[in-house]
Amino acid sequence: MTLEQILMACNKFKIHTKRVISDEYCELVIFNEDVDEWSIVLSSILGEAEKPRGIEPTPSDLELTKASGGIRVGQTLFKKEVGGLTIIAKFWPWEDKIHTTLKMALLPS
Repeated sequence: MTLEQILMACNKFKIHTKRVISDEYCELVIFNEDVDEWSIVLSSILGEAEKPRGIEPTPSDLELTKASGGIRVGQTLFKKEVGGLTIIAKFWPWEDKIHTTLKMALLPS
Protein backbone atom coordinates (compact mmCIF):
# COMPACT_ATOMS: atom_id res chain seq x y z
CA MET A 1 0.00 0.00 0.00
CA THR A 2 1.35 3.41 -0.98
CA LEU A 3 0.12 6.95 -0.41
CA GLU A 4 -0.35 7.24 -4.17
CA GLN A 5 -2.72 4.25 -4.12
CA ILE A 6 -4.74 5.86 -1.34
CA LEU A 7 -4.94 9.11 -3.32
CA MET A 8 -6.04 7.21 -6.42
CA ALA A 9 -8.88 5.65 -4.39
CA CYS A 10 -9.95 9.21 -3.47
CA ASN A 11 -9.51 10.80 -6.90
CA LYS A 12 -13.24 11.51 -7.27
CA PHE A 13 -13.16 14.05 -4.41
CA LYS A 14 -12.38 17.73 -4.82
CA ILE A 15 -9.05 18.97 -3.54
CA HIS A 16 -8.65 22.66 -2.70
CA THR A 17 -4.82 22.66 -2.53
CA LYS A 18 -2.10 20.08 -3.02
CA ARG A 19 0.61 21.24 -0.61
CA VAL A 20 2.98 18.25 -0.70
CA ILE A 21 2.81 14.90 -2.47
CA SER A 22 5.74 12.52 -2.16
CA ASP A 23 6.23 8.80 -1.66
CA GLU A 24 6.45 9.24 2.12
CA TYR A 25 4.30 12.30 2.90
CA CYS A 26 1.20 13.93 1.50
CA GLU A 27 -0.56 17.09 2.61
CA LEU A 28 -3.78 18.30 0.98
CA VAL A 29 -6.44 20.85 1.81
CA ILE A 30 -9.88 19.36 1.22
CA PHE A 31 -13.43 20.59 1.72
CA ASN A 32 -15.38 19.75 4.90
CA GLU A 33 -18.39 18.82 2.78
CA ASP A 34 -16.36 15.84 1.49
CA VAL A 35 -14.74 14.70 4.77
CA ASP A 36 -17.35 11.96 5.37
CA GLU A 37 -16.64 10.46 1.93
CA TRP A 38 -12.86 10.69 2.49
CA SER A 39 -13.41 8.98 5.87
CA ILE A 40 -15.30 6.10 4.26
CA VAL A 41 -12.49 5.47 1.78
CA LEU A 42 -9.74 5.86 4.38
CA SER A 43 -11.59 3.50 6.74
CA SER A 44 -11.93 0.91 3.98
CA ILE A 45 -8.15 1.05 3.40
CA LEU A 46 -6.74 1.78 6.87
CA GLY A 47 -9.50 0.55 9.18
CA GLU A 48 -11.65 2.58 11.55
CA ALA A 49 -10.13 5.72 13.05
CA GLU A 50 -7.45 4.98 15.63
CA LYS A 51 -8.37 8.27 17.34
CA PRO A 52 -11.74 9.73 16.37
CA ARG A 53 -12.42 13.45 16.52
CA GLY A 54 -13.36 14.58 20.02
CA ILE A 55 -11.32 11.89 21.80
CA GLU A 56 -8.18 12.72 23.76
CA PRO A 57 -5.04 11.37 22.02
CA THR A 58 -3.07 8.69 23.83
CA PRO A 59 0.68 9.06 24.46
CA SER A 60 1.14 6.48 21.68
CA ASP A 61 -0.92 8.64 19.26
CA LEU A 62 1.17 11.68 20.16
CA GLU A 63 4.46 9.85 19.62
CA LEU A 64 3.30 8.35 16.31
CA THR A 65 2.25 11.74 14.93
CA LYS A 66 5.05 13.86 16.43
CA ALA A 67 7.00 14.25 13.17
CA SER A 68 3.91 15.40 11.25
CA GLY A 69 2.64 18.00 13.72
CA GLY A 70 1.04 15.83 16.40
CA ILE A 71 -2.64 15.14 16.95
CA ARG A 72 -5.25 17.02 19.01
CA VAL A 73 -8.68 16.32 20.44
CA GLY A 74 -10.50 17.92 17.48
CA GLN A 75 -8.56 15.92 14.90
CA THR A 76 -8.93 12.39 13.53
CA LEU A 77 -6.18 9.79 13.16
CA PHE A 78 -6.19 6.65 11.00
CA LYS A 79 -3.37 4.10 11.25
CA LYS A 80 -2.46 0.81 9.62
CA GLU A 81 0.68 -1.30 9.79
CA VAL A 82 1.62 -2.89 6.47
CA GLY A 83 4.78 -4.85 5.71
CA GLY A 84 7.08 -3.19 8.26
CA LEU A 85 5.64 0.28 7.62
CA THR A 86 2.92 2.30 9.31
CA ILE A 87 0.55 4.43 7.26
CA ILE A 88 -1.13 7.30 9.08
CA ALA A 89 -3.75 9.75 7.88
CA LYS A 90 -4.98 12.74 9.86
CA PHE A 91 -7.84 15.19 9.41
CA TRP A 92 -7.09 18.67 10.75
CA PRO A 93 -10.29 20.75 10.49
CA TRP A 94 -9.85 24.49 10.05
CA GLU A 95 -11.59 27.11 12.15
CA ASP A 96 -13.31 28.43 8.99
CA LYS A 97 -15.50 25.28 8.99
CA ILE A 98 -14.98 25.04 5.20
CA HIS A 99 -11.59 23.36 4.89
CA THR A 100 -9.68 20.46 6.45
CA THR A 101 -6.03 19.59 6.02
CA LEU A 102 -5.41 15.92 5.28
CA LYS A 103 -1.94 14.75 6.23
CA MET A 104 -0.76 11.25 5.33
CA ALA A 105 2.61 9.71 6.06
CA LEU A 106 4.39 6.43 5.49
CA LEU A 107 6.52 5.70 8.58
CA PRO A 108 8.92 2.91 9.54
CA SER A 109 7.26 0.62 12.13
